[in-house]
Amino acid sequence: MRHIRIFDTTLRDGEQSPGASMNLSEKLEVATALSDMGVDVIEAGFPIASPGDFEAVRQIAMTVRGSTICGLARCNEKDIDRAWEALKVASSSRIHVFLATSAIHRQFKLRMTTDEIVERAIAGVKRAASYCDDVEFSPEDACRTEHDFLCRVVEAAIDAGATTINVPDTVGYATPGEVYDRFDMLRNRVPNIDKAILSTHCHDDLGMAVANSMAAVAAGAGQIECTINGIGERAGNAALEEIVMAIKTRQDYFHLTTGIDSKRLVPVSRLVSKTTGINVQRNKAIVGRNAFAHESGIHQDGMLKERSTYEIMSPEEVGFSKTDLVLGKHSGRAALADRARQLGFTLNGEQLQSVFDRFKVLADKKKEIYDGDIVALVQQQISGTATSEWTLLDYEVSSGRNQAPRVRLTLQHGDKEFTEQVEQGDGPIDAAFWAVEKITGIELVCKDFTVRSATLGRDAIGEVNLEVEHKGRSYRGVGVSTDSVESTILAILNAIDRIAAGNPAQAEPELPQP
Repeated sequence: MRHIRIFDTTLRDGEQSPGASMNLSEKLEVATALSDMGVDVIEAGFPIASPGDFEAVRQIAMTVRGSTICGLARCNEKDIDRAWEALKVASSSRIHVFLATSAIHRQFKLRMTTDEIVERAIAGVKRAASYCDDVEFSPEDACRTEHDFLCRVVEAAIDAGATTINVPDTVGYATPGEVYDRFDMLRNRVPNIDKAILSTHCHDDLGMAVANSMAAVAAGAGQIECTINGIGERAGNAALEEIVMAIKTRQDYFHLTTGIDSKRLVPVSRLVSKTTGINVQRNKAIVGRNAFAHESGIHQDGMLKERSTYEIMSPEEVGFSKTDLVLGKHSGRAALADRARQLGFTLNGEQLQSVFDRFKVLADKKKEIYDGDIVALVQQQISGTATSEWTLLDYEVSSGRNQAPRVRLTLQHGDKEFTEQVEQGDGPIDAAFWAVEKITGIELVCKDFTVRSATLGRDAIGEVNLEVEHKGRSYRGVGVSTDSVESTILAILNAIDRIAAGNPAQAEPELPQP
């Protein structure tokens, strides 16, 4: 097992994401979390960039222990001096100097010759090495730099005192095969390469940052530069959490280890998301809300039988509390029965099928089904009668401030359908009572009526509980739906079913013509 250093640049490259800037206290909090998680090197900032960045690097260097604290600098004296001024209080410090080397950068940005760049790189590394023993050199845009010149610069930087050579894919242009070949080439062609650790820093412009980083490691890199949640310039950097879990989950293939406590990945991800205001997409690998969530009935059934059928790592490994079997329109009876058991309900086959049918109808209306929704559905089933005399097929309702409410209601009794339209009452709920009474022929007096939200959100289930009186006796009814009028109709029908079951003479009322 080869140990790979994790170099986190969330506080430097990550903070360069538009809108992701952090104040001093926020940077200290994130840096402490990174150190506690086991990050080997924390790139705390670019000290010359601003007084605030300098102070943040200095405070982190003064406060955080357990990780090497790194500051970025261009290959010039002022940058390097400023970086050391911020870093010198650290128990373990590194100066990271960089200089562009690709032809396009030489021509359009630096306007320097290859000899001038080599001379500048040597001077920068030597000055950094005069301050501390740990010096990293990055030939910016290395993955678009000519092989011969890249070898020349790297060899010169190592001779000047660089102990880590970073080979960045600055613009996210490379592919895994190209990255492997470039690192392999450096190992074979640079005579003093064994005196430095090779590092990789990949951007995600083509969505290959993590794959490219792993290709570099396969070719001999000993350090990976990455950020929490993959934040960074443009499309971001290689995501630390994906790197760490790829190494941990596929040790059989990579034969690598890191010093990261993977159980802290989710908490640190959430901290960075909260601090920067950059939300993590739901389907983000490892730390996304859906990373360990299953809605498909086939997947849920497999998960309930054996978790490894659809999960290659456990949610507990990365800091989630458990797998989440999300109940939705793709879920099956097995997942619904399991969730009902977790909520304290045991359903027989007939009850489960009835709840499942109602669940499917609800799932078509809502994107997510919460535990409160399941409780409401199960309680409605438990409180209902064995057989439903009346079934709601359809309804239309309209009302306004200065108009009488109108309800058009269609019910089924046996194999017959009955439709009634009423325009009376003091609101749609009252009109619904009138319509049900006219169709069923059962007169009701409403004694109590309550409606509550079973869950949170604007699409929450509304649960109606009512008490009605019929011929001197009281009956209770319950109905649930995302529509309060529908909940009311269902509750009324539930009470009428109870009336029918409790009064045999009313079980087959005189029905109007369908």
